[in-house]
Formats: sequence, structure tokens, C-alpha cells
Amino acid sequence: MLKIFKVTAILEGISYLVLFANMLVIKNNNPELYHTILRPLGMTHGVLFIGYIILAVLLRKSQNWDLKTFGIILIASLIPFGTFYVEKKYLENNAK
Repeated sequence: MLKIFKVTAILEGISYLVLFANMLVIKNNNPELYHTILRPLGMTHGVLFIGYIILAVLLRKSQNWDLKTFGIILIASLIPFGTFYVEKKYLENNAK
């Protein structure tokens, strides 16, 4: 399950950045394209975000994450590039 969480963390981070790019770049240059891809991008990111949170909660006990580590892992999902930090610092050596 840790490997699934690692993949979810990476995909959630990518979807977050793509959503930002859509908002900041595409919206100004091509509003029609922005509206066309907003819903599928938003839905994908939402599903990955919820999956990330659920997997983090499920893995907390088995990975022996203390409250501080668990809080960092949850807050990282709200910050751009945060899930990449979690994947590198907390998951890289554990998932095999």
C-alpha cells in the first residue's frame, strides 16, 4: 500500500501543478480551452487529493508516523510541490 501512496503522492502533485498552469497560463491565453479542460482536471485532482488523504490515514499506524510527521504529510497536500517533498523525504526509502 505504501507504493500506491507514493504513486498517488506524485500524481497528486503533478495534477496540482497542471491545474495551476491551467489557471495561470491557459486561462489568459485561451479562455475556451481553459473552460474545456477545467472540469476533467479539477475532478482528477480532487480524486487524487482524496486518495492521498485516505491513504495517509490508513498508512499512519503501519508506518509509525508520529503526529508531527503525519501533520506534515497532510499539510503537504495543500502546498505546491509539497507531495514531492513528502515522497522524497518520507517515502523514498520505505517503498520497495
